[in-house]
Amino acid sequence: RSFWRNALIIWCHYRREVQQLMGRKTHDTPRDLISERTRLAIISALAVNPSLSFGELKQLLELSDGNLSVHARKLEDANLIQCKKSIANRMSRTVYRITRSGRVALEDYLNDMEELIRSIRGKK
Repeated sequence: RSFWRNALIIWCHYRREVQQLMGRKTHDTPRDLISERTRLAIISALAVNPSLSFGELKQLLELSDGNLSVHARKLEDANLIQCKKSIANRMSRTVYRITRSGRVALEDYLNDMEELIRSIRGKK
């Protein structure tokens, strides 16, 4: 039973990629958003820290300003992370936190990956 579930997960992932290559619009689910390497790194870093500033995330993950901005915006638009901007001493400060739905989505993703690993290794 778990073999078929894992096969379905893999099929859905590659179906989405094929649709994108064909130029079709696809709806990004939280799982789709998190499965991208950079966004997984962002949400994972926020899961183990109460909050991180833009600069801290940028340094920790070794990302460019633009790359971090684009990926963080996608996570924010999906309500997986929260962004709070403030100004202090004429300098802007952006701080990110994981949301409750972001934590649930990450937990679901990790559970699916653990199940996939167990099924590949032949363990239950």
